Amino acid sequence: MKMLSSSSTIPLFVSVFIILCSTEALVKLPDNETVPALIVFGDSIVDPGNNNHLVTVAKGNFPPYGRDFIGGIPTGRFSNGKIPSDFIAEELGIKEIVPAYLDPTLQPSDLLTGVSFASGASGYDPLTSKIPSVLSLSDQLEMFKEYTGKLKAMVGEERTNTILSKSLFLVVQSSNDIASTYFTVRREQYDFASYADLLVTWASSFFKELYGLGARRIAVFGAPPLGCLPSQKSLAGGIQRECVENYNEAAKLFNTKLSSGLDSLNTNFPLAKFVYVDIYNPLLDIIQNPQKSGFEVANKGCCGTGLIEVALLCNRLNPFTCNDVTKYVFWDSYHPTERAYKIIIGGIIQEYVGSFLCSNSAC
Repeated sequence: MKMLSSSSTIPLFVSVFIILCSTEALVKLPDNETVPALIVFGDSIVDPGNNNHLVTVAKGNFPPYGRDFIGGIPTGRFSNGKIPSDFIAEELGIKEIVPAYLDPTLQPSDLLTGVSFASGASGYDPLTSKIPSVLSLSDQLEMFKEYTGKLKAMVGEERTNTILSKSLFLVVQSSNDIASTYFTVRREQYDFASYADLLVTWASSFFKELYGLGARRIAVFGAPPLGCLPSQKSLAGGIQRECVENYNEAAKLFNTKLSSGLDSLNTNFPLAKFVYVDIYNPLLDIIQNPQKSGFEVANKGCCGTGLIEVALLCNRLNPFTCNDVTKYVFWDSYHPTERAYKIIIGGIIQEYVGSFLCSNSAC
């Protein structure tokens, strides 16, 4: 990607500043707090299209993906519409959607308000991204370094440092590590408790690197109830397609260890705030009590039969895709629908916004 010209820095920055100041957050932010940008790392839950530009089967840039997105465009988001990073940016009053860093149409104003480096099928474990040939966390970090260089060229080092220190960094990983890498490859090498410790070690190393590059507000999603995803119920849930308990127990154990690891980082880095975000229980509640949130179907996805289809298997030629996606918790056999994401993120923002935005010294 080309370096952005500095010749238009002043008018560009002024115009973006005006946009930011006139954008109203949907949640009340703590007094005197601002969030200039949302910067995202992770997997398919928050990949808005980076994988479109990779040679990999882990893509969602074709119909019916994106059928309920703005303009009905399949952007590469692994859903029928918006994804969690979009809703978080909107709730915080930053912008409506968070674009992919590798999007060739990316605008300078997008850099100032945040981008996503996430890559579908990636994880904390370096092996996880190698198998499907997607961006590892190391790759995503290198792109972030390039991104900060572009920011400095646009607005200078001091302003860049301020943007980074005030921005919210979102990290969404671990699902592929547990459901794919561990249960297919790593289980012969480690018991899960040992593997979870390894994941937390890799994750903590990544968070420390982010801190060293200027991040101060870092929100980290835990693992979801992996055993209750339609694909896992189809693959390992027996004839009745029950939730796979050992997958759920693995997710819960990892979450406990991740939360403890973030507590340790908060102690060692008092100028930053590392926040563990519980995704497991909100999604499990919707799966177990779908009617409470207005859903009718929670055991399969809308796309295709909903039992196993994801990525290439979820395509426009599949005759079984549902007509009314609002009834479904899941879009494909692995990813929730836009509506489910919106409900979950709305609750998370209300619960965690104060923790996201204050530093340890101010809390």
